Amino acid sequence: MALTMFYLVRIEMMRLVKTVCAVLFALQLSACGVLVVGGMVGGATILADRRTPAVQAIDLGVEIEANSQLSKKFGDSAHIVVVSFNQKVLLIGEAKDDTIKTQAGNDVKAMKNVRSLFNEIVIGPNSSLGQRASDAYMASSIKTQLIFSPDVPSNSMNISVESGKVYLMGILTQQEADKAKQIVSKVSGVKQVFAFFDIISEAEKRRLEQEGKARTSQPDTNPAPN
Repeated sequence: MALTMFYLVRIEMMRLVKTVCAVLFALQLSACGVLVVGGMVGGATILADRRTPAVQAIDLGVEIEANSQLSKKFGDSAHIVVVSFNQKVLLIGEAKDDTIKTQAGNDVKAMKNVRSLFNEIVIGPNSSLGQRASDAYMASSIKTQLIFSPDVPSNSMNISVESGKVYLMGILTQQEADKAKQIVSKVSGVKQVFAFFDIISEAEKRRLEQEGKARTSQPDTNPAPN
């Protein structure tokens, strides 16, 4: 039980650090500043992840295992990035040939806890470090815009960029999904936008948000006995 709690706390800390760093990185390069206080970023509320802590742990485990496995198996013959959100797995990057692309997809699809797979690997040479840096900056810029959009639950999304193509994953209503795609499509340098959302109803959205508030309001330690 203690080990499980350790990993869940680690996941939440990693998500917070990634979000804050994305905002700082994007705004620093545009000569702006940012203030992070409590659950607010510059006045925009960061809502709880709509995934349960257990699913967040599963997603992290899938990413770690799959990225390590594919890197060891294919080496410099491919540059593959594995992204898991709500147990839906996305493969992006480059592979030397179709055989590697197919094998990578089959290997990940066979893994435990993978609900579905989207193999978006392209055939061609591995991307350069310069291209990856450009993609990282674009991803941070997109995350910043989504964080400051009140109509998009940015903390219930994953944004990945590969060679100027943007891949969106998350748990959103149809209205939120449409808004997110609209915002991302207008970001400078974006070539294409691919969405792999789990679409939920407004009623399901309210239920998940209430559950998220309940989780974050629970005390970190057991109350002392009277």
